[in-house]
Amino acid sequence: MTALNWQKSSFSGEGDACLYLAADPEKNLHLRESDTPQVVIRTDSARLCRLISRIKSGTLTNPSSC
Repeated sequence: MTALNWQKSSFSGEGDACLYLAADPEKNLHLRESDTPQVVIRTDSARLCRLISRIKSGTLTNPSSC
């Protein structure tokens, strides 16, 4: 596996609570937090866009209520 080039989100600001993003050669996006860097979420841009849209609109269902 190719090493990922992690970039800090510009919305993270300063401090220890940071979100990092990376893209792999297959166009998958990888996300991790600075406090748990061993936990990585992999998705694609279309799914991430849908997630962000639902969060912004307030229509994201709480998984614990399903």
